[in-house]
Amino acid sequence: MSRRSQGGPGLGGRALRVGVEAGLQVALLGAVLWATGLPFVFPSLGPTAFALVTRSGTAPAREVLGGHLCGLAAGLLAYHALAPGLAITDAIGPLSAGGLRLAASGALSVALTAGAMVRLRAVHGPACATTLIVALGVLPGLREAAVIVAAVAGMYGAHVASRGRRARG
Repeated sequence: MSRRSQGGPGLGGRALRVGVEAGLQVALLGAVLWATGLPFVFPSLGPTAFALVTRSGTAPAREVLGGHLCGLAAGLLAYHALAPGLAITDAIGPLSAGGLRLAASGALSVALTAGAMVRLRAVHGPACATTLIVALGVLPGLREAAVIVAAVAGMYGAHVASRGRRARG
């Protein structure tokens, strides 16, 4: 067995590269958040950054952008149909109608997202976190939806640029 397969120096170098690249992807959007005050960093960007930097080659835009768009659309639909005005961050009492509506919104959004991603061949697991962020009332508005699209597109663009730079030099 080689040292690399046993966790030798080659693996440590890859771990460092993955950590730095994923962190830089989120830091770039963190700078936009800081400059604009808009929520350009949200939980599903962490797994998206990790998925992008650990993939060999450039991930297809159809998967990354399409998956998040499926999640966004499903989350908006479920939230506004079942739980408008509610947020998982509010105090939700046990067995409350609001808690039931949020739970139903979350479940419906994940079902719709998963089905749409498979149907459209735009499978990107982190999009199921995006749909919950929207469906549970964390970022449920159209303005926030536009920010989510811009953030994912920005991260994807940085990923493509990084891969192109690495391939050239």
